[in-house]
Amino acid sequence: MAGKRKRLAQRRKTCGYTQEKFAEALRVDRTTVQRWERGDVDPQPHQRPKVARLLRVEPEELDALLVSDTPALPVLNGDRGEGLALTIREMSRRLIALDNEMNGLPIADVAARSFKKVHRRLGEGEYDLKSEHDIQAAAAELAEVAGWALFDAEKHGPARRFNQEALFLAKISGDRAIELLIMQNMAMQAGWLGRPREELAIARSIIEQGRVSPRIEAIFRVREAKGLASSGQESEAVCSFDRARSLIQDSERSNDPLWAWWVTADEIDGNQGFAFQESGQWRKGIPHLQRALRQESGAKVGYRAISAVRLLGCFLGVHAWRDAEDLAESIIPIIGETSSARTLRLLSDTAQNGKSMPAAPSNLRDALDHIESVVNDDPYEI
Repeated sequence: MAGKRKRLAQRRKTCGYTQEKFAEALRVDRTTVQRWERGDVDPQPHQRPKVARLLRVEPEELDALLVSDTPALPVLNGDRGEGLALTIREMSRRLIALDNEMNGLPIADVAARSFKKVHRRLGEGEYDLKSEHDIQAAAAELAEVAGWALFDAEKHGPARRFNQEALFLAKISGDRAIELLIMQNMAMQAGWLGRPREELAIARSIIEQGRVSPRIEAIFRVREAKGLASSGQESEAVCSFDRARSLIQDSERSNDPLWAWWVTADEIDGNQGFAFQESGQWRKGIPHLQRALRQESGAKVGYRAISAVRLLGCFLGVHAWRDAEDLAESIIPIIGETSSARTLRLLSDTAQNGKSMPAAPSNLRDALDHIESVVNDDPYEI
């Protein structure tokens, strides 16, 4: 995650382009230009010649404009305009980086408190009106990060409130990309809380609009599949999972939102394995969860340990005692580094279930007992 690129933005302005006009000339979304200038991503190879031509530089000179400035620590005090939006986005990027470190670091409290400070400034009008939409969009991103983190911490009431505020800000700022991510998160939370019809309704409300890229449709097809599976419509769920998998094979498009980096075949496998495990179809779930755990796509997410826990549940379900013991032993060292309350609760429930199985061998019981003990350890012991 590099710092912002002031030289690129300044050159665009020198050439007489607003971000919106520059995006129109390149036939990309304005958010794509914003991401280039924030240092989130580079123009794709096929875009670079036209970018250089519009900026009136040689192709090799474009590299100098893409060099990022040294990022400063995010401080909200002072700036009221474009700099305020950049600072809020830097907060979000740093929180996301922490969330994906190791097995995830606990960010819910700091994310929520950071957004509350931004929310106060928005309410009191402590910003320049000419930058209003950009600041609102940045605030929507931060609220989404907080909503996700609160969900993963199993603070579901606050998570819904932050998601709703994020959705409001995304809508009034016109940030369709972050609006889609929030809707995905809301569908996921609905499914987790045992509200499959709500998950299905949210997913289909997006799919039926037909205005998303294949990669984004894929993640909403996953949410559709989960809603169908939890409603007992298993054959329809398999079709939706298959549809998601075929969509993900399409080449990445320039108008994919930045957040779509984690929408991969691994993500689909993890969710399909989850659906099979929940319905007691453990043998069907095992290969999906094994692939998700390997994360062959290269997209490393902080919540990946949850696939290991679900795989452990499947091994126990089919009485694959040796596989379950090996996996349980491999999970023990990372428990202390796991901050996801969802993962830890699921792990504790899985260990208790395994210990209650009369046929489970003593070595496996010992490993599961060790898991329970470590889950309940003081997290501040070192």
